[in-house]
Amino acid sequence: MDQATLSEKLGDLGLGPIRFFISVDSTNNLAAQWAREGAPNLSLVVSDEQTAGRGRLGRRWYTPPGAALAFSLILQDITQEAITPRNMLSRWTALGTLAVCEALKQGYPKGLYPEIKWPNDVLVANLKLAGVLCETYWQGEQLQSIILGIGINITSESVPSADLLDFPATCLEDEVKTHVDRWDLLHEILDKLLYWKKLLPSPAFIQAWENRLAYRLEWVQVLNENGSSLEGKVLGLQSDGALELLTRSGSRVNLQAGEIHLRPLKNPS
Repeated sequence: MDQATLSEKLGDLGLGPIRFFISVDSTNNLAAQWAREGAPNLSLVVSDEQTAGRGRLGRRWYTPPGAALAFSLILQDITQEAITPRNMLSRWTALGTLAVCEALKQGYPKGLYPEIKWPNDVLVANLKLAGVLCETYWQGEQLQSIILGIGINITSESVPSADLLDFPATCLEDEVKTHVDRWDLLHEILDKLLYWKKLLPSPAFIQAWENRLAYRLEWVQVLNENGSSLEGKVLGLQSDGALELLTRSGSRVNLQAGEIHLRPLKNPS
């Protein structure tokens, strides 16, 4: 793949300019720098390899050459209805995860049911397949841009060894048992992302997100970075994208994305 070929392949989507790299440290880093330099809305950074890819909470995202999808979309036309302080990151993050799920379901309709592990991962068969890193950039009190970074494991080489994983992972080719064209998939994800972006402030968006929510009516453990934990049954989403849990005491708790880890309970009783 090269920049000219990729730009032609994605030409019907109405994106901004596209930059393609053989190898970068992080597509989000490059996108952020480009945004600060005045990148147009919907500018796209794609790389075949990331040497220092980043996931949520500072984790490394493994992206070896030729084995995964790694791209970052720069969003500048940010409607105020969709970015109130409480729901900004969670809703934009969900835009990425929902687009991945919808593209996968359309491209591989038989036997593949992708789900969203709140707030930023895509699971297939309870294994992590993709992750979304949403970052905001400000000029004083004014939100300048949102960088939506997405990474997807395509071949088996994209899955790190078990000692490097914080959650069991898989790759798309292992799940669908066939070759996957990364660039066709990129086109479909971006197409779905642009569709749902128009509906971002709407109840329909929350409903579509909730329909893909992993662990619905199952018990999970929420681990905070400060070491505290909480167990609860996943009830669904609030209108602002908060995750609603029913605790063992019978109370309802709404969680914002923050610095938390969500894990299924193997023995919930």
